[in-house]
Amino acid sequence: MKIVTIAEMRELERQAEAKGVSNALLMERAGRAVAQEVRDALGGAAARKVVVLVGPGNNGGDGLVAARFLSDWGAQVQLYLLSSRGQDDQEYQAARQRRIAEVGPTDANFIASLRASISSADAVVDAVLGTGHSRPLTGLFQQALEAVSLNSEGRRKPLVVAVDLPSGLDADTGALDPATPGAHMTVTFANPKHGHFRFPGAAAVGELKVVDIGIPPGQDAHVLAEALTAAQIAKFLPVRPLQANKGTFGRLLVVAGSRNYRGAAVLACRAALRVGAGLVTLAAPQSVVQSVAGMVPEVTYLPLPETLGGVLAPNALDELEDEFPRYDATLIGCGLGQAPETRRLVESLLLGEIVISPKVVVDADALNILAGIPAWWERFPQEAVLTPHPGEMARLLGKSVSHVQDDRLAAARSAAATWNKVVVLKGAFTVVATATIQAGVSPYANPALATAGTGDVLAGMVAGLLAQDCSLYVGASVGVFLHGLAGKRFAETRGNAGLIASDLLDLLPSCIAAVRAGEIDQW
Repeated sequence: MKIVTIAEMRELERQAEAKGVSNALLMERAGRAVAQEVRDALGGAAARKVVVLVGPGNNGGDGLVAARFLSDWGAQVQLYLLSSRGQDDQEYQAARQRRIAEVGPTDANFIASLRASISSADAVVDAVLGTGHSRPLTGLFQQALEAVSLNSEGRRKPLVVAVDLPSGLDADTGALDPATPGAHMTVTFANPKHGHFRFPGAAAVGELKVVDIGIPPGQDAHVLAEALTAAQIAKFLPVRPLQANKGTFGRLLVVAGSRNYRGAAVLACRAALRVGAGLVTLAAPQSVVQSVAGMVPEVTYLPLPETLGGVLAPNALDELEDEFPRYDATLIGCGLGQAPETRRLVESLLLGEIVISPKVVVDADALNILAGIPAWWERFPQEAVLTPHPGEMARLLGKSVSHVQDDRLAAARSAAATWNKVVVLKGAFTVVATATIQAGVSPYANPALATAGTGDVLAGMVAGLLAQDCSLYVGASVGVFLHGLAGKRFAETRGNAGLIASDLLDLLPSCIAAVRAGEIDQW
């Protein structure tokens, strides 16, 4: 599902109108969809009290249509008009014909009445401002939206539903007006907008619902940014034939671990197995292999020479070089450390003349080592997926973390194009970008995943999928989606704190099965 800018959305609407889908029909479908989502969230519309804040433009028109349908379905609807709607406004006249109660912008008791209505409402529909608004909120608009925030903040009732996006959120940049009320749910039309996935605005969106309003399919083919969906990921999952053996699902070599970071290697290996890799080998310092072998009996091991500090010794390179041809993919970096010997080894592996496996995932310490090598990408022709978190990305780019986080999609795209690699920029709404600036954005933002080791799990998942013959972009996208879904499932039952990285591992098989079966309710 493509993610669009304001300009791209307007062009889609223009093309729809050129194909005979009028703006009035789009508004009718949009308003009805909002009403349906409100009704479903409330468990029915009959006798429910719904306050609808109506702005001046198409967003307000969508709200009026929603109010009409909710009223027809038995809800007690109260309209609050923040600007006058003309006599030729068909949606406003349709609401008046139904005698839906309304308070106009000239009413001296507008705010007091609104506060009283909100305090007893089951739902508030924010249909004040849409994608065309960029000015700071002032006057009655500011007061009305602040009233919604004051009456709903921290409470499930009333349910706050934003039409297209919360009023005051910039659909392109994610900038957020101080008066913008946080929504429990945002119902957007045809395509999600960039602002839905960019902070601080993303924090005000709540649950995002993307509804079809009848824009002809295929009009967004030129848009290069997409939100990863369960339906798309289901098509990407590796096939599991009945006659398979472990060789069918690929061989993965994991070069990871050191004396101080043994767990990273374990998590990465177990994650690769949990996404279906046929055989996983851990190449690690001998002492690490000895200490973790009992923890992951399903993995095979390649004990390598180590230094007195418990990191891989330079002569480990000779043994690795002989092993690479046996594997379909290689993961390098999790828990390796950054000792001088490790730096030399990683540089020789990635930037030397050694032929590694056909597909490589570079994570964690290996990324930090690359960051210290000028123009490293010019010496790294290997097909690879790089999986930096924002701090690692900042070091690779020579920029600040705030620069990376300010526009994550742009940062990932630019890096992927410069480095000619697939880049997975981890974090809330993880981005997967290719050298051709195609990009996928995870639909998940979950603080439960903000804990040590979850990145090692993701790296292992991506590598395990590449070993199963997924392309770089597909393997990265599937790994990112399943990782986020596992985190979501944990949070739904146990909350968004207390997750440890190994919790994700047991959730992965059921997540894969649910995606494959089409059981994920998304948009």
